[in-house]
Amino acid sequence: MEGKVISLDGKELRTVELSDAVFGLPINEDVIWYAVTNELANARVGTASTKDRGEVHGTNRRPYAQKGTGRARHGDTKSNIYVGGGISFGPKPRDYSYAIPKKAKRLSMKTILSLKAQEGLLSIIEDFTVESGKTRDLLKALSSVVDLKNPVRTVLILKDDDPMIKRAAKNVPWLSYLSYNRLRAHDLFYARKVVVLESASRKLNEMYAGTAEER
Repeated sequence: MEGKVISLDGKELRTVELSDAVFGLPINEDVIWYAVTNELANARVGTASTKDRGEVHGTNRRPYAQKGTGRARHGDTKSNIYVGGGISFGPKPRDYSYAIPKKAKRLSMKTILSLKAQEGLLSIIEDFTVESGKTRDLLKALSSVVDLKNPVRTVLILKDDDPMIKRAAKNVPWLSYLSYNRLRAHDLFYARKVVVLESASRKLNEMYAGTAEER
């Protein structure tokens, strides 16, 4: 399949070849779910912690006599049924991260790129950089493919780690940037606009068109 390359002035410059193995796959919803869920789990800090009755600070004496009051027996006020007592089966610090197969990860990225291309949410723009590192210059460059008056969540895929573009993009709440070789399924899937630099589209073809065994 072919994609149109848009200039910074909003004109169509040329077409670029987009591999069907990357941008033309059938949509696999299951593998997208696995990849997004995996990224969310890996991002969890896992520091939630509660105290059980053995860790709560307090006295060990009985709150009242065991016999003669007609009330239920209680050993101490650190029991989980008392306010301020221990928590039963509460969370403890843990690692939520886990790994999914590399083939599944690759397939999820290709499937999401294919989904955005089929929905018409993927645009290819000519290569550019922001030498000044200023946000207004970056927005001016993106104005040909993004409606700045009504912006939506947008992902910009770069050919490399361009520090000046990253610096300029930090002040834009609806814009995130990804390098072609470090994509994130969560950001791509929930983006309402995916903008790919022309050179980055070629890199995506090279990286994802083959099988995992070929890489």
